[in-house]
Amino acid sequence: MLLFGRMYEDVAIEREAFLPGSRVFSIASSGCTAMALAPDHEVTAVDINPVQLEYAKRRAAGAPPQAGVAERLMDIGRRALAPAGWRRRELESFLLLNDPREQLAFWNRRLNTRRFRCALEVMLSVTWLRTVYSAPLLRVLPPHFARVMRGRMERCWSLHPNRSNSYARALLLGELTAGASQPPAAAIRFVCADAASYLESCAPGTFDGFTLSNILDGASGDYRLRLFAALSRVGSPRSIAIFRSFAEPEEQAAANVAARDRSMLWGAVEIRRVSELRF
Repeated sequence: MLLFGRMYEDVAIEREAFLPGSRVFSIASSGCTAMALAPDHEVTAVDINPVQLEYAKRRAAGAPPQAGVAERLMDIGRRALAPAGWRRRELESFLLLNDPREQLAFWNRRLNTRRFRCALEVMLSVTWLRTVYSAPLLRVLPPHFARVMRGRMERCWSLHPNRSNSYARALLLGELTAGASQPPAAAIRFVCADAASYLESCAPGTFDGFTLSNILDGASGDYRLRLFAALSRVGSPRSIAIFRSFAEPEEQAAANVAARDRSMLWGAVEIRRVSELRF
């Protein structure tokens, strides 16, 4: 089953963190991050879901994107929000704004309505989300998740111009193509495997960077230990690992750059030296 038609992770963070020419390990998902990094990096994209991996391979070869379960679920949510004032013309006007102050004013006056807040509570309930996400992952979501998500959206509007934010268009309008480049398929090595198991099979010093999506959301303590041990072994002395999480950070660590991620979904986006991981 295809779960995700595109990734909601701001690859500008990876582009800034990884030096050109780096050997990068990437969670494949729908291929967006791997494709965006491939022109300037040697990318290995790994996913345990064979359907998802084949979809990423097709996209890298030039096939058009298609909706996955997550996108179809979000489309249902968008249609449900129309009576709350979230009509396409209104959203298009909002997404053309370029001044964060104007964006916040528009948001509070025309989009952040009581009906929208009530609808979002339903859409982000465990009952609704379990149609896509596993129970272990749902357990990491913070309490009052709808309220938390509204806060993350407002953080994004207050920092990043909408007009140049393809991730905002993807979230609000369901656009699948925004922000994705298409390198030759040969530029990415695709592997169907569990991430930790694959890394355990690699030689020491194989990778300079790791972009790991939210792989640790819902993972067991034992899996975390395995993954960190594998990262430490196959990384170079200066390797960088990037982790995302739906959870709120336990503390406002300097490594957390979630506010810079224009996709606005994440509570934590951590950039860490592999040599500093504690396991």
